[in-house]
Amino acid sequence: MTLQAVVYTDTGVEEYDDVGAAVDAPGETWIHASAGERSDLDAIRERFDIHPLAVEDALDENTRPKTEEYGDHTFVLLKTTRLSQRDDVAFGKEIHTQSVGLFVGDGWLVTIAPPDLELVAPTAPAWTRDSSRVADRGADFLAYRVLDAIVDDYFDVLDEIETDIEAVEERVLQDPEPEILEELNGVRRDLLAFRKVAWPAREAVSSLARGDVPQVAESNEKYFRDVSDHLVQVVDLIETYRDLTGGSRDIYLNAVSQSTNDVMKTLTVVATIFIPLTFVVGVYGMNFAGTPFAMPELGWTYGYPATMLGMTLVAALLLGHFRRQGWL
Repeated sequence: MTLQAVVYTDTGVEEYDDVGAAVDAPGETWIHASAGERSDLDAIRERFDIHPLAVEDALDENTRPKTEEYGDHTFVLLKTTRLSQRDDVAFGKEIHTQSVGLFVGDGWLVTIAPPDLELVAPTAPAWTRDSSRVADRGADFLAYRVLDAIVDDYFDVLDEIETDIEAVEERVLQDPEPEILEELNGVRRDLLAFRKVAWPAREAVSSLARGDVPQVAESNEKYFRDVSDHLVQVVDLIETYRDLTGGSRDIYLNAVSQSTNDVMKTLTVVATIFIPLTFVVGVYGMNFAGTPFAMPELGWTYGYPATMLGMTLVAALLLGHFRRQGWL
């Protein structure tokens, strides 16, 4: 496990190699742990009296975003999201999530995240600036900044999804191919997976903004309300994009249905034209002869060309009628 310990003071950000020294130092302490050695994680858990179930939830990728209170600290779980290319479909993408656990206490913050997650890194320039604001406002303000960074990243993912939806919509209108339906369903699956992350995240952050958590100062509640408002926007955008993909799918199905109707209309016209021709051929194909009731046309010199001319005339009349009706 990779441990990073930093302390925010009025004069700047100080890094520590020892967790105990960082906790004892004056200022607001941030301990960041990347999943690795279990012994290091157990040491942090014992040092801050973190409940084992909360640690397990932070390491479990299947746990929903949530907020839970544990005596002298509060546990918040959110998930980062990104779009990754699917191997089975050339165009399709899927939502990939990673869990970030935050433990907010009095003057300290502990975060647990995957090792390859650059969004949460205490030594990054984004976190070392404005150290005096963190020192003045407390560790809960630092937790707000981490949550805000995660939620802001949601909008980047939504922008990518919007670009994919626009590309699919253009193809639906120009050339509705069968592959488009699979791509639309893939986008809808991504939005559904995103919705499963955003909905509980909104509830988790809103509890921090209502004043229910003692580790969040009243002066900092407005910041968490801002994050909650962003999550509301994210959920609204997800629902809007789902409606757009549903509309595109309806357009595709209508286009396919219209194409099928055009084919059936053409086949119906062709069959209708050949019905009287088949009747005439069938009548004159009986070839009854040598009786008083035999067809006189069978012995007529011009019987065959007259029949063919009549059949052509009937076909031409029917074809002209269908054209005037707009069926062809």
